[in-house]
Amino acid sequence: MRLRLSTAVCLFLLASPASAQEGVIPALRFGLERARGPQDVALTLQIVFLLTVLTLAPAILLLLTSFTRIVVVLSFLRNALGTQAMPPNQVVVGLALFLTFFIMAPTWTAVYGDALRPYLDGQIPQDRAIQLARPPVQKFLLAHAREKDIALFVKLSKAPRPRNPQEVPFAALVPAFVISELRTAFSIGFLVYIPFVIIDIVVASVLMSMGMFMLPPMMVSLPFKLIFFVLVDGWHLVVGSLARSFLT
Repeated sequence: MRLRLSTAVCLFLLASPASAQEGVIPALRFGLERARGPQDVALTLQIVFLLTVLTLAPAILLLLTSFTRIVVVLSFLRNALGTQAMPPNQVVVGLALFLTFFIMAPTWTAVYGDALRPYLDGQIPQDRAIQLARPPVQKFLLAHAREKDIALFVKLSKAPRPRNPQEVPFAALVPAFVISELRTAFSIGFLVYIPFVIIDIVVASVLMSMGMFMLPPMMVSLPFKLIFFVLVDGWHLVVGSLARSFLT
């Protein structure tokens, strides 16, 4: 059984009757037919799997890479400066993405060389490629997940206690990595806040001693925080510390 859907796009509204008779209006057809063998079914399943992976790509990026820690720390930094929407969210997320690509390059290179490239060359099957792609990702997650958090999710899942780190199930490792990253990001955010809070306190104390109660302290402290951040080369320090926290 074959189902066909013929549609005329915007040219139908713009084309003249003469051009329509000449058949210049494009037609778009979609067809569904019975599978002629197991290969057709396998190809269909691969397409569905690929679309599913593309749909889940943002979640994979957030949960299995350094993106979470970086974007949280950069958001804390922006709030500590008191600049509200500066830099914009697009800049913060874009910087976090490129830092993620830089930090995750060794892991992704190992996955490509060990699993993806041999699979694309037809040297190994798909299930073997998935097995070979797991160790580099698992190594990264284990390096930055706390044992306490891993033990929590292993206990909650009621799974057997792993005899070595390689036996930790992904279902427990991924959430443990995420909450470990959040804890580290909040710790870094606390350290980022301290110098700017001190500037706010000093400015507020000076304004109160001068009797300028009606002047908002944030309006006066913002230029001092900006010049302080520029003089100490704050972006270099923050980004360098974030990168070193993963690469060391």
